[in-house]
Amino acid sequence: MRAERTRGRSCADAEGRAGSAMAAAAACGGEAAARPPLAFSPHDRRFLAVSGSDGRLRVWDTAGSRLQHEYVPSAHLSAACTCLAWAPPGGRPPPDKDGPQRKKRKSEAAEVDKQLDILAIGTAVGSILLYSTVKGELQSKLDGGHDNRINCVRWHQDNCCLYSCSEDKHIVEWNTQTCKVKCKWKGDSSGVSSLCISPDGKMLLSAGRTIKLWDLETKEVYRHFTGHATSVSSLMFTTVKPMNENKPFDGITGLYFLSGAIHDRLLSVWQIRSDRKEKNAVMSFTVTDEPTFIDLTVSELKEEPVKLAVVCRDGQLHLFEHILNGYCKKPLTSNCTVQIATPGNDGDSTPKPVPILAAAFCTDKQSLLLVYGNTLQPIIEKVSLNTNESHICLIRDVQKVLALKTDDAVTKVKTPVVNSDTKVLVPGIPGHSAAVKAPSLGKEKKKSKRKPGETEDSIEERLGALDIDASKVKTPGGLPQTDSFAVLLVQGLESNDEDILNKVLSTRKEALIKNTVARMPIHAVIPLLHELTKRLQGNPYSASQMVRWLKFIFTLHASYLSTLPDLVPQLGMLYQLMESRVKTLQKLSRLHGRLFLLVTQVAASEAVQDVMDLNQTAKLVYEDESSEEEGSDDEMIADKDSDENWDEDEEKEEQSDEQDMTVEKEINGDSDLEPENESEEE
Repeated sequence: MRAERTRGRSCADAEGRAGSAMAAAAACGGEAAARPPLAFSPHDRRFLAVSGSDGRLRVWDTAGSRLQHEYVPSAHLSAACTCLAWAPPGGRPPPDKDGPQRKKRKSEAAEVDKQLDILAIGTAVGSILLYSTVKGELQSKLDGGHDNRINCVRWHQDNCCLYSCSEDKHIVEWNTQTCKVKCKWKGDSSGVSSLCISPDGKMLLSAGRTIKLWDLETKEVYRHFTGHATSVSSLMFTTVKPMNENKPFDGITGLYFLSGAIHDRLLSVWQIRSDRKEKNAVMSFTVTDEPTFIDLTVSELKEEPVKLAVVCRDGQLHLFEHILNGYCKKPLTSNCTVQIATPGNDGDSTPKPVPILAAAFCTDKQSLLLVYGNTLQPIIEKVSLNTNESHICLIRDVQKVLALKTDDAVTKVKTPVVNSDTKVLVPGIPGHSAAVKAPSLGKEKKKSKRKPGETEDSIEERLGALDIDASKVKTPGGLPQTDSFAVLLVQGLESNDEDILNKVLSTRKEALIKNTVARMPIHAVIPLLHELTKRLQGNPYSASQMVRWLKFIFTLHASYLSTLPDLVPQLGMLYQLMESRVKTLQKLSRLHGRLFLLVTQVAASEAVQDVMDLNQTAKLVYEDESSEEEGSDDEMIADKDSDENWDEDEEKEEQSDEQDMTVEKEINGDSDLEPENESEEE
């Protein structure tokens, strides 16, 4: 297909707008759930297997973007698909070591051919399904090896063995012919997240956070590597031969392999050396966001560069081209970045970003297969890009392409000729019937436009034509009821529609929230908790609103949540988020109290200064004359009273003195004196 690229100055503005829109979309959906697994058929890239969010497995033909197979597992609701892996071409059963090699029978050759179309599906409950794309049915089921989520499955290149790793910390080697466990060993102290088999088939790379290289014959660790700070999501070898051809090659020493981790924007390249001292990465590639899909061309010669295509969570594609020749300290940036955007509507010229889901190199190692759009209806296109340009923006009208595909897929529908008196039941409303009009025999099309004099039928008249009582349909006040809120909430969670979820979760009436939570089905409780956790983590200002929903969920559905075996990992993120906020509450309250004291002290000091600045001297003094006269009269009366009291006191003192003198004379005998002398003395 012809790749239409935007070039020159005229397209620079469109690229800038598409890039900014893509960045905004990535910022809004940074905490979105992980994308469903995708896998291309090896070598020819003829088929693409996609496990959608609805639990269905779809196999698409990459040549024409046509749906080839669709498989619905019986336990697709409880056992979601977690990983996919196509059986490698050229697989053969292990040779018989006990006796001499014999010629293969036709049945054995047919069995080997069937391996080319087998797809291994890892599930969340620990089982592995083997699906045959030729027969279009489930071929076998591998069970009993794991008791937790399957993180990765890998086929061996030369025999019918399958390797799987899980969150239960173990690695299992399966025999796909007998559907039994061949070997099982502990791979890490935590969950093992990724696997990769060496080109010679004798070594196995496994990774949780650290990376280990295992000898498949002895099941012992051959090398240790540092790994990443988070769980490794992808492992793959980049070379099949060492760059130094002077030394003898043992099948593994000198090879390079690539690793990527979740929430990590660096892809690390490691080299397997003969010494055990070097455990760090020799170089790294930097991208704009967490890698979700990686494809590369393996370097087979010394001077042949490795081509790397990395699809990130923000929907961009980064292309690298580098010769692996030892240690490189500085991280390498991409040679070319590819984005896809819509041309824009007639009213709005701003293009909208179209996320790229996956990209794979074709057999010529020059052209690329791009998968973009959505996982339910992806668009697959083969393009040839000029990697000399640092940025390429492809303009694609996604709606137009999907509309063309839908028109091609729709079959012709014949309308039966019925009598005008015939009545049929209206779908979805039991007990109601409507008259079916006979189709017009002419070829004239009915015009949708009304004439100037005609008026449009009301809703009540339309419902009456369907034999429905309009009074029963109307709701008091026109407000949505609790039943409709519960239905809308479930629809929004299943379709991941942000508009519906925002309308439902933005309500502030506690009675409505309580009734909605009580009426919602049980299977929607955990998705609602995940949505509330995402909103709490993404927007702290909406915490008060989301806490109301959490309160009623834990109050009304506590008995159901207590029966879940994986409740701790399901609510781990929510618990950590609430715990971190509670820890900071005490510090914030202390800071609030200190700031309140400072503010009150400053206000009090300002108030005191305002009072002291007032002038306390009297501006006017008034004295009444009558008050002065009354005061003088009172003073005169007081003086008279004091003089009278003074005379009385003197008389009392003289009488007391005379009495004392007569007493003394009596004692001294002076009482015999004559009365005359007494009178003289007196």
